[in-house]
Amino acid sequence: MQGVESEESFVGDLYQRFPVTISKGKGCKVWDTNNKEYLDCMGGYGVALVGHCNDRVIKAITTQARELITCHMSVYNNVRLNFLEKFSKIAPINLQKTFFTNSGTESVEAALKFSRKYTGKPGVLALNGSYHGKTFGSLSVTYNEKYRKSFLPLLDNIQFIPYSESNTISEIVTKTNNKIGTVIVEPIQGETGIIMPPPDFLKDIRNICNENDLVLIFDEIQSGLGRTGKMWAGQHWNVEPDIMCLAKGIAGGVPMGLTVMRSEILDCLKVGEHSSTFAGNPLACAAGSATIDSLTEDNLVSNSESMGRIFKSGLLKIKEKYKIVREVRGLGMMLGVEMRFDVKDILLDGIKNGILLLYSGRNILRLLPPIVMKEEEVNKSLELIEKLIYNEEKRRFG
Repeated sequence: MQGVESEESFVGDLYQRFPVTISKGKGCKVWDTNNKEYLDCMGGYGVALVGHCNDRVIKAITTQARELITCHMSVYNNVRLNFLEKFSKIAPINLQKTFFTNSGTESVEAALKFSRKYTGKPGVLALNGSYHGKTFGSLSVTYNEKYRKSFLPLLDNIQFIPYSESNTISEIVTKTNNKIGTVIVEPIQGETGIIMPPPDFLKDIRNICNENDLVLIFDEIQSGLGRTGKMWAGQHWNVEPDIMCLAKGIAGGVPMGLTVMRSEILDCLKVGEHSSTFAGNPLACAAGSATIDSLTEDNLVSNSESMGRIFKSGLLKIKEKYKIVREVRGLGMMLGVEMRFDVKDILLDGIKNGILLLYSGRNILRLLPPIVMKEEEVNKSLELIEKLIYNEEKRRFG
C-alpha cells in the first residue's frame, strides 16, 4: 500500500490503522490510491457530515483563501460574524453565546472551565461509558479505563454514574451539593457503541440540574448538526442543556469546534481567562457557514432522518437472519450493530469489498456515514454489510 510504511515512520503507532490509503472523496464515497471506490460509512469518525468535498464548502474555502486566511479574535471579522449569525438561527434557543475552538476535546475543556467559573464548584458528574476526549480535562470525564490509566492522576472531584439511573445523580447531589456544579452527558453515547438513553433519563437530569442549580453540558460533538435526524440529539427528548459542545462536521471537514452556552455563563468570565490563537479562523468560519447552508437549504437533516430510518430497518432485517448479530440501535445516520464476536475481520473484509466501517470497542460496528447519502447508496451499503455478516457467520459456524 502506497505511503503506509513511510507515513508510520513519521507519526508512530498512536492510531488503530486500516490497511487502505485514501486519496480523494466526494459525497459518501472515497477512492484509494489505486482508484478503488468505497462507500464511506466511517465518515472520518463523523467529520464528513455534509459529504466529502461538499460543493458549497469547496466554494467557500476557495473564495475565502483568496481574501484572508487568518484573523485573531482580538480584531473583528465579517466572515466570523456571518457564521455567528447563521449559527444563532439553528442553535438551541437559550444558547446564544459562542466560544470558538478547534476540536471536540477543546470544546469540552472550555465547557468544563466555564461551568466551574460560573458555579464556583469543582465537582463534575459524568456517565459510565462516556467519551469526551483525551486532553486532561476531557479525559477526566471520559469513562474508559484504557484511555485514563496511563495518565493518572487526572482532575479531582469527578464521579461516574450509571447511564440509566437518574436517581443516583439526585442522591449524589443531595449528599455533596456544596461540591457538585456540573453534569456532562452525551445524549447518545457514540464511542461506547451508540448507546441510547432510557426514555425519561435526560429529562430527569435536566430537572435535577434545575432543582440544584447545576450546569448541564451536552456533548453533541458526534450526535449534533442533523446526525440523528434532528438538528440536535437532545431535541428527541425535548431537553436543552446550559452548555453544548460541538466539533466534527461543523465546518465541512475543516478543523473547528464550538462551545455554545447561556449568556450568563460566558458573561461571568473576564477578558483573557480563556482564549485560543486559531479561534474564529475566517477559513473555518467560511466553511462553517457553507456547512450550515448545506444543512438547512439542502434539507440534509430530514434526509438524515429518512435515510437513517431505511438504513436501520435494513439492519434490523439483517439481524433477524443472522445469529451473530445481537442488537441494532441508533437514530438517523448514527447507528450501531452489536455483534456477538469481535468485528475486526468484518472491518477488514469490508475494505476488500468496497465499504469502510467503524468500530466501538471489540464487538460493535458503528456507522457514521455522510448524511447526504441517497437511498440507492443506503441499499448498496446494506447489501455489502449483509455480505460481510454472512461471510463472518460462515467463517465461525461453517
